[in-house]
Amino acid sequence: MSGGWHQGVIGIVAGRIKERFGRPAIVIAECEDGTGKGSGRSISGVDLGAAVLAAKDNGLLIAGGGHAMAAGLTLPAGGLEAFRDFINQRLAPDVDKARGDRALLLDALLTPGGVAAGLCDALDTAGPYGAGWPSPRVAAGPARLLKTGIVGDGHVRGIACGDDGKSFKWIAFRSASSELGQALLSSPADARWWLAGTIKRDEWNGGNAAEMHLDDAALA
Repeated sequence: MSGGWHQGVIGIVAGRIKERFGRPAIVIAECEDGTGKGSGRSISGVDLGAAVLAAKDNGLLIAGGGHAMAAGLTLPAGGLEAFRDFINQRLAPDVDKARGDRALLLDALLTPGGVAAGLCDALDTAGPYGAGWPSPRVAAGPARLLKTGIVGDGHVRGIACGDDGKSFKWIAFRSASSELGQALLSSPADARWWLAGTIKRDEWNGGNAAEMHLDDAALA
């Protein structure tokens, strides 16, 4: 809980924390009257909205609700510790189960040449994607990593070149300080990888290629 934070950014911050630590996160902005406005983001397998509603039913919140992956709430003045204890106890079993069963589910296995604009077109026809209907996740490889480096706000990006002679761009957002980012940055030139993530259209400079937004990677 923090004072002085604009309520418009707390959902973004909660999402970033969730991505960084792989756990549900709730960020609460303290108002002038001591109450708090909170926004939370969750991970697959942990119903945050139901937990927030339960906290409200137990008299710990002025208002609250949401769905499995996101929730909002209004906290009474002085109510942070009681709410924190309740939500931690409520979510702990589901968080432990979700984090203990983190096998990455894949929808397709591709050669590097399969990461192409035509695949983006095919995937777009099945959208839009969101909670309950996530973007398809694929793995591509084996591939060597070329021109790997850090860009922007701690993003790691590079080019993957496959045994089929084809290549594609990839980026792992906000991963420079993570185990994944460090492994990619320090990869030997002759190492071959399987890269997993979602396929997005790369429209930089008017191009019509495809790139992968990485979720994970493993040595081939």
